Amino acid sequence: MQTGRRQSLFVVAFQFLLFGYFVLTGPLLARRIPCLILEILGLALGTWAALSMNIRRVRVMPDVAPDAVLVTRGPYRVVRHPMYTAVLLVLLALLLDQFSWDRGMAWLLSTVNLVLKLNMEERFLVQRFPPYEEYRKRSWRLCPLVY
Repeated sequence: MQTGRRQSLFVVAFQFLLFGYFVLTGPLLARRIPCLILEILGLALGTWAALSMNIRRVRVMPDVAPDAVLVTRGPYRVVRHPMYTAVLLVLLALLLDQFSWDRGMAWLLSTVNLVLKLNMEERFLVQRFPPYEEYRKRSWRLCPLVY
């Protein structure tokens, strides 16, 4: 197995392991209203991103599908990885709703893991789509005005 493929499988497996940890250590819906609003916003952003991309093209692996197209509309106008942003918002809502230090560590590890994954994905996208370099200059990775 190629090293790049192995790394991709590792980050995806670790991502699901961390998600599973959140599922096993607390409710799936936040109980506090501000946390629930944040969770709903994250879910809405993820849905908007998936629909903007064409939901049939959504992939878990960071590699680029053979039939992929570069999407720069919808939330992708501003953020290059809105689905990752959505995941982090949902997990943050669940963390704040049911805080514990181990869940905080799981959220931090999820953030690091998704940044590693988006770096892999961006290497593939730059190779596949020459306009991607220009798109990177006019958009944020995860959070407008921050990163």
